[in-house]
Amino acid sequence: MSLWVGVMSGTSLDGIDVAIVDFAGEGERPTTWELVAFGTETYELDVRDQIRRAIAAGTAEALCDLDFDLGARIGNAVRRALSDADISSEQIRAIGSHGQTLWHRPPSGGRLGATLQLGQPAVIAEIAEIPVVADFRVRDVAAGGEGAPLVPYADALLLRGAEALAIQNIGGMANVTVLPALDDDADPLAFDTGPGVALLDAAIEHFTGGSETFDRDGELAASGQIDQAALSEWLEDPYFRAPPPKSTGREYFTEARLFDWIGRHAELSPQDVAATLTELTAASIAGGYQWIETPVSACYLCGGGARNRALVARLETHLSPMPVRDLSALGADPDAREAVAFALLARQHVLGFPANAPWATGAKGPRILGAGTPV
Repeated sequence: MSLWVGVMSGTSLDGIDVAIVDFAGEGERPTTWELVAFGTETYELDVRDQIRRAIAAGTAEALCDLDFDLGARIGNAVRRALSDADISSEQIRAIGSHGQTLWHRPPSGGRLGATLQLGQPAVIAEIAEIPVVADFRVRDVAAGGEGAPLVPYADALLLRGAEALAIQNIGGMANVTVLPALDDDADPLAFDTGPGVALLDAAIEHFTGGSETFDRDGELAASGQIDQAALSEWLEDPYFRAPPPKSTGREYFTEARLFDWIGRHAELSPQDVAATLTELTAASIAGGYQWIETPVSACYLCGGGARNRALVARLETHLSPMPVRDLSALGADPDAREAVAFALLARQHVLGFPANAPWATGAKGPRILGAGTPV
């Protein structure tokens, strides 16, 4: 048994995912793997607000405090996950912590990109008493890459099979991984398609005064009407016309842009705003599939947006006749996918395997990702 922990806090700002994974073998591709335990610790509203404020206008003091606060939260979340699974810290080889992205700027015009994730690894190591691998994105960015998405590397090692398929994550931002069949020599493809549920979630919080943080089951959107003129203002964004490799985040599809858009369309009801933003996510995902040259057998959904029935229904319409399924149909937990990936990235760092997947990020070449913090 070779146990690793993966920790993920994504662009949805909903909480900390912790996965405990058993990877067998010492080669780049594990001979077998098993999700031993998985859980999520939800952020309280004040923590979400603290992260949002830091993203929008964080001072040096605010960023420093948040870095250590998140490190403590992650370390304690790992301790609780191990306790619940009756696993000791001595049984874990390392923790892979993605941290919370505060800022991510892709490369442009010959200028390297830049990326910042918080969640101080020294604090995590001190609390969990386990070595930590963190800061995964920066090496890929230094090599000229987008630094994202990183999870497709794990998809390629753990989920590639007999048929070509698309794995569509719908978190705060949305990204797709296209995996050719195992007997196909073609490289996989991966990129961010645009906003997932970040804009929709922010709108729901706005209209409910914070009493709701997402459109539960897509009920609000299902009762509204899509406003095509308001929708087109988003879809005309040049991001959607840019070819891969590409990545994006909250620093591009900002809440400031959202609230300005809502203000300019004050005639729209909350239901119509939800329906229009839901359509934005579905249409931009489907539009991104123009860059997919490999015929895929089906689209497999994961992330919080995969539980939004209205969103899934619109995506099914846009992608028809391609089947749209839940990632669980592949035998993988759709909620744990990203945390499992960072457990794998910790393993690859420790074992010395490059894990940045230049076919996804556009980096100059393979690089070993992450920086290690011993106990």
